[in-house]
Amino acid sequence: MDHVRIVLVEPSHPGNIGAAARAMKTMGFTSLHLVRPARFPDPQADWRAAQAVDVVENATVVDALEDAIGDCTVVFGTSARARRIPWPSMDAATAAAQLAGDGAAAAPAAILFGREASGLTNAELQRCQHHIVIPAHPGYPSLNLAMAVQVVCYELFKAAGGTAPEVAPDRRLATVAAVDGFHAHLEATLRRIDFLKDSAPRQAMTRFRRLFARAALDETELGMLRGLLTHVDELAERAERSGAGAKR
Repeated sequence: MDHVRIVLVEPSHPGNIGAAARAMKTMGFTSLHLVRPARFPDPQADWRAAQAVDVVENATVVDALEDAIGDCTVVFGTSARARRIPWPSMDAATAAAQLAGDGAAAAPAAILFGREASGLTNAELQRCQHHIVIPAHPGYPSLNLAMAVQVVCYELFKAAGGTAPEVAPDRRLATVAAVDGFHAHLEATLRRIDFLKDSAPRQAMTRFRRLFARAALDETELGMLRGLLTHVDELAERAERSGAGAKR
């Protein structure tokens, strides 16, 4: 979604600019426009941006909202307040799906975020075709500027097909034969220590199988469990020898 730009209108604190830039970059967005920022450039913006300082350095700064959205074909405005005159509103996920449907090569689209204390004015919201509302608890529905940017960019990332990177397992999963051997060992050990009762041993072993099936044991984990059972076997053998010696 390279055609989507994030527009911050009159941000009052440079730290929020940096935090918003960081929120953008974590989701793959780099087009940041600033309308009349109170303090910019500023070291605090760079500090809060962390590894997204390039987004801050490449931000477009303009004096009027028209300069930030004039070439856009669609503009979304974020708002937490209900309006006297109803306006087309949607949540961030719905807005993201619409923008994703526009295609990556579409004309520029903008998402506006207002001032930290008061948000966007009615006049600014009227420049937007759609309003984005982020549901929140009615007792305190106010989101930090960077948090709001993060929520919207996250939904955009998902709508564009972004997924969490797959983490390759560090060990190979245990084979069926190895798992079967473990369960045979487990049953033998449990019988030896008199954990399994003759009345319904199969039911208990079935539950153990179901438990370890959910765990998807790898080779190392299975080896650890076999080692544990071997240690229990050794302790049981010592106890047996000690008992036999005492009877003499």
